[in-house]
This record gives sequence, structure tokens and C-alpha cells, in this order.
Amino acid sequence: MNVFQTGADATRGWVLYDGECRMCTGSARRFGPLLRRHRFGVAPLQDPSMSIRAGLKPGDPLTEMKLVAGGKVFGGAEALLEIARGIWWAWPLYALSRLPGAKGCLSKMYQEVAARRNCLSGACAIDAPKTFFISDWIPLMVLIIAALGYLACGPAWVATWALVAALVWGFKWAIWRQTARRFARATIARFVAFFCWPGMDADVFFGRCAMPVPVRGAEWVWATSKIVFGVAVTWGLARYFQPLPAGWIGMVGIVFVLHFGLFHLWALVYRRAGIAVEPIMRAPALAQSLGEFWGRRWNLAFNELAYRFGFAPLRRRLGVAGATLAVFGASGLIHELVISVPARGGYGLPTFYFTVQGLGLIFERTTLGRRLGLGRGWRGWLFTAACTTGPAFWLFHPPFIHNVVLPMLHAIGAT
Repeated sequence: MNVFQTGADATRGWVLYDGECRMCTGSARRFGPLLRRHRFGVAPLQDPSMSIRAGLKPGDPLTEMKLVAGGKVFGGAEALLEIARGIWWAWPLYALSRLPGAKGCLSKMYQEVAARRNCLSGACAIDAPKTFFISDWIPLMVLIIAALGYLACGPAWVATWALVAALVWGFKWAIWRQTARRFARATIARFVAFFCWPGMDADVFFGRCAMPVPVRGAEWVWATSKIVFGVAVTWGLARYFQPLPAGWIGMVGIVFVLHFGLFHLWALVYRRAGIAVEPIMRAPALAQSLGEFWGRRWNLAFNELAYRFGFAPLRRRLGVAGATLAVFGASGLIHELVISVPARGGYGLPTFYFTVQGLGLIFERTTLGRRLGLGRGWRGWLFTAACTTGPAFWLFHPPFIHNVVLPMLHAIGAT
């Protein structure tokens, strides 16, 4: 999912779009500066505070853009015309819509484009896989078995990374197979680039019309600074603490080096090459809701997997709440595999952690949660921070720190 928000002085209204639609996010990125100049704010409909403004309930389908202006909500073509009404050079389009039958024709055109928006963007990512092929999943099973086999005879920390690699490349194979059936743009170069990228957004590699994202010079500096910070924490700070806190400090430093820094640089290189990937970490500390944290800011690679293979196919059968709990439960089991199994202890704690995340996400979207101010503002930020960092010791439990992290830090010369 993507987040794009401008217009702190949105005095004329808010333009709201589907943050899970690549064409919609690309349009928001392209026309955001123009809308801001005319005092319109831009934000995704998935933002709980914005969905409330638009009068949407949890689970409502996002079939059209919305404009919230003057205490009213406009949708689809009507929203576009209302925006045109407020921009002098686009006003003739609004005037044209006043002719008999013109507005209905424009609405029909908008509905046709909106119904095909995911495929028009070269993505179709919102659709769940329609057909199950066992061959798509054989590499995942083989790689996991091989990694578990190494666990019996090798260091636990190496087995952890082997399991992570098995999951990443196994899922990548399944996603590539499904993507290749829809798109013909699957050259060897794109195939290699996709398997070298830590994310799972295959559509931007193989789709027909991915949109390159411009790269600013400051992004290179910011990505590099995160690597430098992570190196300083891991190799300079961790050694001065007792084992348990040293393990935590070193682990945080490695996350900064890899997930926040190196993977960000990686994304910038790909974007310069014309592949419109997004960094897999997008300032998670700024999240004002659990939905925003897990859906649009923290580890977007796993979010792509969870939505494609979990939430999307289960939503119709179990509903939004049921699918949410199922996805977080599956996430807990996956983390048991890469955390508790190599550590040979702490079983059940990662699953409990992610169960708490799922329950918290459901609660913040309830009427009571909204009344308490969750999902937005400083209350939403505090609730998100408490839910994600407070029980983090259940996720990265002491057996994992002592049996996996500390030996790894010692092996790389950090302690």
C-alpha cells in the first residue's frame, strides 16, 4: 500500500484515493502539487480519519475517489467536476458537464476506467490469485526443508538467515509464476532484478506500464545516513552493554543497516533504472494507526504477501475482521519458524504478539476506538507505539536473543 499526503492548509477540501491502486497512487503523486497549489489536500481512503470523513465504514468497497469539501462528500466523476470547478483553467469542463446528458456520460466513462484501474496500471494487484498451482509452491517447500536441515548441523543464526532467504525466494517464485501468467514482459533481466530485490511487488517489474518515480538527491544522503547510524550502533555501542540489552541494541542496528538503509539505497538504484519500486520501510515511527503501520509503513514486502495470499482471498469468506486475524495469525506462525525454531525456545510468543496486533487493529476501527481518537492524531500514535513496541519482547524473546542474535553479533565482531 502507498501513502501520499499533502495539503496541511487544505482549506478547500480533501481529495481521497484508493491507496491500494497503483494507477491511483501514481495520479495522486503526479497531480498532488497542482492540487496543493489550489488548497486541496490529498490522502488515501485507507487512512481511518479520512475514511470517516468520506462516510465509509470498515470493509466498504473502494470503487471511486472521493472529495470532501464544504461539509459534503462527492464521489467519482462528480468529485472530478467539483475539483475542476475550483481551478480556473479546468472550469470549462465543469461548464460542459451542465449540458443535458453530459454529466451522465462522464460518470459512465469514469465507472468504466475505475472498474479496470488495477489492470490499466499494469498491476491488477488487488485481485487474489484465481487458480492454485502446486508447482508454484514446490520451491518454497524445498527451500524451507533445506534450511531446517542445516539447522541440525550449523549455527542457529545462519539457519535463521537461511530460513528468511527460503521464505523470500520461495514466495518470490510463487508470485513470479502468477505474475508471468498475466504479463508477457518477463525478460531474463527483469527476472534477475526481481529476485535480487527484497520486496515482493512483482507487477512493477513485469507489468506493462509501471511509472518510474523521480529520485531526489537528499534521498541518497538520508539512506546512507541510516546505514552509518546502524553501523555505529551495532559495532560501536552494543559491546558496552550486558548480553541481553547488547543483543537488542545490535539487532536494532542491523535492522537500520539492512531494512532502513541498504534496502532504501537499493530502491533508489532501481528507480534510477526505471523500475518504480518503493522502499520496504516508510518511516514507521510516524504511523498514527496500526493499519497504517502494518499496511503502509513497516516491511511492505511482507504486506504484499499478506494481502495477496491471505487477506484478499479470505475477506469474502471470513469478513474483514476474520481475515485480519487469520493474516496476523499466519504472520505469527511464519515468525515462529524464523525466530523460535532456530532459537529452540520461546514457542508461541511471536504468535501471541501478532494476535495482539490483529486485535488492536480491529479495536481501533470500532466505534469505541474511533471515539477514543484511535487511528489518528497523537492518541492514535501512542496506541500504535504501545501495541507494536510494548510487547516486542514476545516477538524477539530472550531465547532468540541469547541463542541467535548474540552468537551472530560475536561472529561479525560486534561484541
